Amino acid sequence: MTPADPIVRAVEAVLFAATEPLSAETIRGHVGQDVPAGAVRAALDRLADDYAGRGIALVRRGERWHFETAGDLAHLLRRDREDSRRLSRAGIETLAIIAYHEPVTRAEIEAIRGVQTAKGTLDVLMEAGWVRPAGRREVPGRPLTFATTAGFLDHFGLASRRDLPGIEDLRAAGLLDPVPAEINIDEGEDGEAALPVAMDDDRD
Repeated sequence: MTPADPIVRAVEAVLFAATEPLSAETIRGHVGQDVPAGAVRAALDRLADDYAGRGIALVRRGERWHFETAGDLAHLLRRDREDSRRLSRAGIETLAIIAYHEPVTRAEIEAIRGVQTAKGTLDVLMEAGWVRPAGRREVPGRPLTFATTAGFLDHFGLASRRDLPGIEDLRAAGLLDPVPAEINIDEGEDGEAALPVAMDDDRD
């Protein structure tokens, strides 16, 4: 049997012992700063391939890596049935706006939705671990901005925000109301299309 690469073994050990997802640079800090950054990333890619199709998988969420139970086996570890709480229409719209426009302030969310956003809507999203405060905007009043979290990416199976579905994908899936021709769809940061959502009363 061919001896395992010592760097691969070290990276695997660090990730196995970690209590939270780690960036490649953090992993390198544990393995040793004398190890080239490229070698750490190569080890991560190799481990991801090695664990593909097994009971646990090495996954990347944003710029962080961690081991998790294979998606098709997660039900084996659920001893108790979790009570699911349906996210309100206001919550869905608010989460979508934050995901496609982040960082975004409450006032900007309300301007896009066309209605006032109840405080409870953002509270629910933060309690779910999908939204976080992202600092204050350097404008008069210094309003607080909001952004999505690594937990949001993990829950929806996204490696990064670039994996968010585009407008045509959402419309093809029947998740968007038809958009009148005279309405322009703005683009968010990084050239991503902003999500046009149907407006309704804020019922939380």
